[in-house]
Amino acid sequence: MQWLPPWRRSPLLSASPPPGPAKGFLRPRRVSEAARLYHYVTPAESAMEGRWQPRPSLRPASPTNAPAHRQPPLANVCRQNYGAPQDPVEPAGLRSAGHVTGSSLGKAEVACGSRRRWAELVPESSWSPAVGASKMKVKMLSRNPDNYVRETKLDLQRVPRNYDPTLHPFEVPREYVRALNATKLERVFAKPFLASLDGHRDGVNCLAKHPKNLATILSGACDGEVRIWNLTQRNCIRTIQAHEGFVRGICTRFCGTSFFTVGDDKTVKQWKMDGPGYGEEEEPLHTILGKTVYTGIDHHWKEAVFATCGQQVDIWDEQRTNPICSMTWGFDSISSVKFNPVETFLLGSCASDRNIVLYDMRQATPLKKVILDMRTNTICWNPMEAFIFTAANEDYNLYTFDMRALDTPVMVHMDHVSAVLDVDYSPTGKEFVSASFDKSIRIFPVDKSRSRYVPTSKPFIFLVSIYTSILTSRRKAAKDYNQKLKEKFHSHRHLPKSIYSQIQEQRIMKEARRRKEVNRIKHSKPGSVPIVSEKKKHIVAVVK
Repeated sequence: MQWLPPWRRSPLLSASPPPGPAKGFLRPRRVSEAARLYHYVTPAESAMEGRWQPRPSLRPASPTNAPAHRQPPLANVCRQNYGAPQDPVEPAGLRSAGHVTGSSLGKAEVACGSRRRWAELVPESSWSPAVGASKMKVKMLSRNPDNYVRETKLDLQRVPRNYDPTLHPFEVPREYVRALNATKLERVFAKPFLASLDGHRDGVNCLAKHPKNLATILSGACDGEVRIWNLTQRNCIRTIQAHEGFVRGICTRFCGTSFFTVGDDKTVKQWKMDGPGYGEEEEPLHTILGKTVYTGIDHHWKEAVFATCGQQVDIWDEQRTNPICSMTWGFDSISSVKFNPVETFLLGSCASDRNIVLYDMRQATPLKKVILDMRTNTICWNPMEAFIFTAANEDYNLYTFDMRALDTPVMVHMDHVSAVLDVDYSPTGKEFVSASFDKSIRIFPVDKSRSRYVPTSKPFIFLVSIYTSILTSRRKAAKDYNQKLKEKFHSHRHLPKSIYSQIQEQRIMKEARRRKEVNRIKHSKPGSVPIVSEKKKHIVAVVK
């Protein structure tokens, strides 16, 4: 059996018959770079190696096929080897051993047994349109070095990402794991509990901060004892038996040289911040005996003036034993009074008759008051915004008001499951911390209704450490990415069982109230039942 020359069998080679007899398996028509690398093997050399086999055709011989001298179109061969739809004359199951295994910029690798050859893919110009001649399409890969090459050695490696879900089938589980790890790492590195300041023999009733030294705080107990603590060393540096009975309030002077206390013994006492000298007794600088029990005290931020509250709000001068002026609006006792740190002549108080009253010290008269559904325990002014204050209420919520428009609170903060006892702002005015009867402490952003952090503890003594750090762009991007992942998968800290069960119970009650209100509006005459927003539901009246 005589085999056809290779230039008549393979359509991949643009070679023409040489003038002499065929001495090799491959004789290119022109000398190219690929041809210089060819290793010509003659049939005699292959027979001597014992591995000579006649090279088969790319198309199997069949009576139904076209004559041997007719070459198949080049496009059919490329489609056959790259898995594209085949022509009817070349079914996919009749592939031969020699086929194209790859292409690279106009060159294809032809495999035959264990040997491989490279040849240029050039369409045969002698094919006629009737045979099915077609132009070959070569796709070029183009890459821009600016997309993946670093400008300097200090830059990060640029990693391209393809967001096609078919290429990343496990993207959602992977992001869930990242969200879970971000939540765990936040819990690991938070470390909210710093230390326990032990020493009081009875419950702690009030706290005060030093205006000049952040490492010093003061605490008053129910047994009349006052202690001064050093937060750096975490120990007590001074102990004073200030009153008989409860210490109802404590505050420091604006310069930090002394502090004031009030108690159940109807006295107001001023104490030196520094302890007595050697051999001296612990005695107050001044003592004022009042007519009623004082329940709160606060000092002016710039002047030697302080205010007390009880049956009424009294403004005192440090050098006098009688109040400068007394202001009252109502007949119930007042539980808390606070000076405005920005507009220092303004002060506010909250009473047991559900009122929040604002006063102007220059006029010695009350300005206005707002009445809520339930009693307010205390208020705190924003140190950066003169007209903003936050009230801690018995209805489990905190209300941020603008004193220029008391009919509608700016924000209602709803996360506690019991009465809110105290509230205090951070020095930046962007966040505040609240303590509740549910044994939890929550940190609220000023412009958000939900808390961002829930440290829980059995005792009510707590420390709040406020710090700022400068984040690089990379850390900030990672922090934002982790925050979005936690919001996407609702990853949160696990709450204590008591708080979690109360949250579920309140959610059911709130949903029942909402459903009842919707039904009432649906089955009533249009317009007869007014729709009240959540912010205005808890405001009873505003009196000026």
